[in-house]
Amino acid sequence: MAPLLYHGAVALVSIENLNIRFGATHAVRGLSLDVAAGESLGLVGESGSGKSVTALAILRLLDAAATVEGRIAFEGRDLLALPDEEMRRLRGREIAMIFQEPMTALNPVMPIGEQIAEAVRTHQRQLSRSQVRERVVEAMYAVALPDAAGRYGDYPHQFSGGQRQRILIAMAIANRPRLLIADEPTTALDVTVQAQILELLADLRRRFGLTMLFISHDLAVVSQVADRVAVMRGGLLLEEAPRAEIFRAPLHPYTRSLLGAVPTMQTRLDQPLAMVGPATGDAAEVPLREASPGHWARV
Repeated sequence: MAPLLYHGAVALVSIENLNIRFGATHAVRGLSLDVAAGESLGLVGESGSGKSVTALAILRLLDAAATVEGRIAFEGRDLLALPDEEMRRLRGREIAMIFQEPMTALNPVMPIGEQIAEAVRTHQRQLSRSQVRERVVEAMYAVALPDAAGRYGDYPHQFSGGQRQRILIAMAIANRPRLLIADEPTTALDVTVQAQILELLADLRRRFGLTMLFISHDLAVVSQVADRVAVMRGGLLLEEAPRAEIFRAPLHPYTRSLLGAVPTMQTRLDQPLAMVGPATGDAAEVPLREASPGHWARV
């Protein structure tokens, strides 16, 4: 695909022919995808589709069992070819990630302020202790944690699930990254708290000019945060289009089945929701074609 423009911005991240294998198992197959500076791209698909593996490949966090081929360029630099030390400097500073389960992502025996401070000190060694604390409290206020300064020394178990997710977001934005990867950040939350977190992410994106890769299995959630949507299944990109186009005129049968499985105000209560059927044939044999400007699909 040609480099994508979003409001005049050239791609910040460009994935080219990415292949990821674990032994004989192909987790991602020939993925090419751009994330333009300033946009929010929703990466959608069922469990095992290759979404999270792709995110971990961007951060080079896959274990030694993975074979990764292709190119992942960040501002023109191939992340897969960077020396380890340079990659460590990028990870957490230029590119940050929010994980989906805050209770396992946070250290239960370490104050949350110190956990965020650790992320700051790793990349901002020139800051004094008081400056680090100031940066941490600023990040906590940015994610609307009440009494941020007073709760600096509290532990994860003293916060609700939604507040713990806010702590992870504060940790991710403390160094003002260019790219924020959000991996199912609302999955473990109830609907009300989920809406608050999505609103928070949208606000942070506006305030800090974040580029975001938002990973989810839930198209209803993605519709609230994404400018563009890419749909994956079985490690393959099946469809990619602007958000309005995906929801108005999906082309791939898998995308249509995902949309049909989401209840709306027009859904008939006496009719079952659509079911996502099994994969048929080898979708890789069908090339990705541009059906209309910016709308690509394997049909």
